[in-house]
Amino acid sequence: MTSFVSHTSVDCRNAYELSEWWKRLLGYTDIADDPNEPGDDMCMIRDPETDHRILFIEVPEGKTGKNRLHFDLRPRSGTRDTEIDRVRTLGAVEVGDFRGHHGPGSGWVVFADPEGNEFCVLRSVAEVHAMEG
Repeated sequence: MTSFVSHTSVDCRNAYELSEWWKRLLGYTDIADDPNEPGDDMCMIRDPETDHRILFIEVPEGKTGKNRLHFDLRPRSGTRDTEIDRVRTLGAVEVGDFRGHHGPGSGWVVFADPEGNEFCVLRSVAEVHAMEG
């Protein structure tokens, strides 16, 4: 017997505001019969293509230190660098730029969301295939 990941949970200070930020970043939506509202202490969003879900849960303590688990994001279309520009316009803070870390065309950029949770923006699948081909 094995298990599967039901959803990913993110501890935060403001579940509604952070879920709204991530919805803009990822193109996720509210759960149809459970819309998120300001003041909700738990807010779940879902990917309309894959049904992956993220649950934002308010906790009293703030984030301390580096994440032990984080999201690695690939652009659904376009390039890594175009997506990096879009992520910046949404207010993400750049933590580290590792483009070219493993040679030309490789690498990623690490960002932090409005509550300091780190995530990475990787090359698109098309960019990876182009480098391999």
